[in-house]
Amino acid sequence: MLTLVDSYSVSAKHYDGAYASMKNLTDAPFYIELAKQSGGPVLEIGCGTGRVLLPTARAGIEIHGMDNSGPMLEVLKEKIAREAPAARDKVTLHAGDMREFRLNCKFPLVTIPFRPMQHMCTVPDQLRALSTAAAHVADGGVLAFDVYYPKFDRLLHGIGEEILEAEWQPPATPDIVVRRYFRKEAVDKINQVSTLTFVFRSYRGDQLVQEENETLKMSFYTYPHLRALFSLAGLEPVVEYGSFAKAPLDNDAQEMIFILRPLHA
Repeated sequence: MLTLVDSYSVSAKHYDGAYASMKNLTDAPFYIELAKQSGGPVLEIGCGTGRVLLPTARAGIEIHGMDNSGPMLEVLKEKIAREAPAARDKVTLHAGDMREFRLNCKFPLVTIPFRPMQHMCTVPDQLRALSTAAAHVADGGVLAFDVYYPKFDRLLHGIGEEILEAEWQPPATPDIVVRRYFRKEAVDKINQVSTLTFVFRSYRGDQLVQEENETLKMSFYTYPHLRALFSLAGLEPVVEYGSFAKAPLDNDAQEMIFILRPLHA
């Protein structure tokens, strides 16, 4: 029995408000299109609060969501309970660690959307996570995931500085404005890991009424690093993109997006 962990407890509370306010996110339509093409069922690894999972279910696709964050899954369960039965019945949730969980079924599409792979900060963990995903891909199926394309020219800039990323009003407290700030704390160039802090400040007018912080580590990848991981995990690319609009993966890319198949397929 896999145990939930109390991770991302602050982020889980603010996740939906923060990302709903970011109008430049274009990943969800990409993954929903893949889900429709696959016909389902889909396994989404690192489903969080359901930003991609729920629209997929509303599109009529059966989807299994897996996460190890208890706070994230609790938010998602509350949201699923408010969905219409047609969408609610399409969702199955699993608590698990993406490095080791195993289900007794395989899927025509496995996804790891919006960078859960960047929370794998060592090569052994990265390989275990990809191997877990590959183990759930059905014959003829594919694995899709994305990571950001690192901006090496900015890697060491701005350490210790706060950057305002998002601002929103929670529906339950319309007199409150929440602002999320990003602060880069440190960069480990050798192990390719950044340490960062999200700062959530809640204001009523000009008065600060609450401040919450959550620190996390994120890995960053080079393309050869990823290709080596794919080879070790028994995966090969079917197609690679540099954006969710399916631009080429080249020097202008902002993302690295892969659709892969197991080598035995």
